[in-house]
Amino acid sequence: MSELFTEVASIDYPILDSDTHVNEPPDLWLDRIPARFKDRAPRIVKTEQGDIWNFDDGKGVWPVGLTAVAGMSHLDIKPFGLSYDTIRPGSFVTSERLRDMDADGIYAAVHYPSVTLKGARTYSDDPELQRCCVRAYNEWLNEFCDGTDGRLIGLGIVPTTGLDDAIAELEWSLKNGHKGVVISAFPNGSLDPQPEDEKFWGLAAEAGAPVSVHIGSFMPDSFGPKKGMDWKSLRFIGSACWTKSGGQTLGVVCDLIFAGIWDTFPDLRIVLVEANIGWIPTLLEQSDDMFSRYRWYTEAVDKMKLMPSEIFHRNFYATFMIDTVGVEMRHRMNLDHLMWSTDYPHSGSDWPNSRVTIERNFRGVPKDEVKQMLHTNCRDLYQLDVPEVKPGR
Repeated sequence: MSELFTEVASIDYPILDSDTHVNEPPDLWLDRIPARFKDRAPRIVKTEQGDIWNFDDGKGVWPVGLTAVAGMSHLDIKPFGLSYDTIRPGSFVTSERLRDMDADGIYAAVHYPSVTLKGARTYSDDPELQRCCVRAYNEWLNEFCDGTDGRLIGLGIVPTTGLDDAIAELEWSLKNGHKGVVISAFPNGSLDPQPEDEKFWGLAAEAGAPVSVHIGSFMPDSFGPKKGMDWKSLRFIGSACWTKSGGQTLGVVCDLIFAGIWDTFPDLRIVLVEANIGWIPTLLEQSDDMFSRYRWYTEAVDKMKLMPSEIFHRNFYATFMIDTVGVEMRHRMNLDHLMWSTDYPHSGSDWPNSRVTIERNFRGVPKDEVKQMLHTNCRDLYQLDVPEVKPGR
């Protein structure tokens, strides 16, 4: 066993952030989608409660709040009342993002959206409008990450308008430099796996492109904060606890494990984002137990060669922020597939003091294992060209 980790000062390699976010700039879609959609483009509306995102001419709304609170005291965090005039410009300006990463001791970061975390359907149910909004975001993110020597890493969003559109955006994203894609439904566009999805999975596996599932996605339209919801209620806190403990992700993982695709696509990689990791050993134990009991009468014994836990260990990755319980149980998972993240600039972030969070998570863990979770696993998954030694050391 290697020497035990005690303090961030001992880290001599670049720290990689496996889940950080942009707050999409107010003019992103207004500037980029066809003129015929301008009146329905996602836009910011100035209100007495701060900036509010408006989607498809009011069919959906989302406040600028909990996704843009990096650096705030817990006493000042709030879901409403913020504006793009006051939030950190590191949310959407490349040079400021790099500056904020430097202040936090982060070398490189993998980027996810904010206002569309529920997925591409947030933009609109109109397939053409949704496709235009997806492409506009993917193009902007490319520009946001460009010229940073690989420090800002982009993942393309995949639309939920059918298999052909999903494949087209996967191919465009990879051709244009994104390191993977983010899905919010199965490739067929629904929340149920279909045999036709195999074409998408096959292309992703062949390209070595990780496919990410972020919390908040893969949920029915009835899920999530509603217009007029009491954000101050105890129930809202409870839903946040459930989400960050893996509650949202359990069902998605089971649907994916039992999608019947893993014998065909052993090289496919799925990344579970922001659900933390402490729940994983329990799910895998129960999945193996129930599979063993039910595989005969369901004929699953002829459809899956591997146990559920074997599939998970081989094909699934997971990111976490603060999860000391998960870190303690790391050897009941695949240690090569666990990756730490900051969640900047969302309310789960401890920017600019992520060094304190790192010490809380990893104190007493062997240094070589800490390096895996802070550096090596993310580097290898996304095939990143990053320095071996932390700049300045």
